[in-house]
Amino acid sequence: MSPTPSHRTTLPNAREYPRFAGVPTFCRFPLLEQVAEEHQPVDWVIYGVPYDGGVTYRPGARFGPREIRVASAYIKPYHLEHDVNIAQVFSLADGGDAPVRPYSCRATQEVVVAHAGALGTPDHTCLFAVGGDHSIAYANIRATWERRGRPKGGLAMIHFDAHLDTAGEIWGEAWTHASPFRHAIEEGLIDPKRMLTIGIRGPLNSAEDLNYARDHGIEIATYEDCTSDDGIERIEAFLDALGDDETYLTFDIDCIDPAFAPGTGTPNCGGFSSAEVFDLLRLCAGTNLVGADLVEVLPDRDPAGTTALLGAEVILEVLALAAYRAKQKG
Repeated sequence: MSPTPSHRTTLPNAREYPRFAGVPTFCRFPLLEQVAEEHQPVDWVIYGVPYDGGVTYRPGARFGPREIRVASAYIKPYHLEHDVNIAQVFSLADGGDAPVRPYSCRATQEVVVAHAGALGTPDHTCLFAVGGDHSIAYANIRATWERRGRPKGGLAMIHFDAHLDTAGEIWGEAWTHASPFRHAIEEGLIDPKRMLTIGIRGPLNSAEDLNYARDHGIEIATYEDCTSDDGIERIEAFLDALGDDETYLTFDIDCIDPAFAPGTGTPNCGGFSSAEVFDLLRLCAGTNLVGADLVEVLPDRDPAGTTALLGAEVILEVLALAAYRAKQKG
């Protein structure tokens, strides 16, 4: 089960303290050490993982957490469609950035797991990692799985992405952004038969790219599937079947068309608009989210900052899903 909400979050009054002023934190949440000093248990801690050593195309996502913090100054806590104010439901905090090892994918995973494991209250606080490339998802999934008591069979997962990210070795490296879920499945951190991947689209290197996911029972809803009533019904049926299962949500910004999110390292044309992806996220209302990540924002490819702002909006959408469930559960 998700943690019982413990305390409201005190946010700066934007009409007295401008959003363009002060040191940036995610969504202007207080720093984790400030909340800890008040002896308040934290429900969700958001932390950055500025690492992109696992990319296979464009580098630069290491700057994602910093730019998303800046863009998120304009994020407001009340979610109109869910009728929930995340700051009134949860105690939220910015946990700073995890340490990284820029020259080693594997070493970075280990230091991030150790850092994340110490954030907040392990048996209460949920972890939201902001990357960085998608390789960092493995570390946050593992830290979440450990904090949830290492559930046998692994966590359920909802995965938004243009790519499956279940590849094997690339250029002799097994821990790239193309492989986090392969490792998580093989280590029992997630259950592939309770994993839904939304937004996959071509082109692919070959038809065999789909084999691992299909052979392990991952439910795949391609972009084309999501444009049909049948595809939406499949997604809704999957979500209904989850019930109260503890679920992790991972969101790669490249599931969105580069016309709306140009700042990413492996862009793939023909994807969701920002409005479409928000609608799909909102289908997940009621899901028992216990961890999440947002990855692959590459600020240098988007001088206007639209992609970083969109990433910040996704953070709000995901936290609103958790707040909606908490509010419904009373």
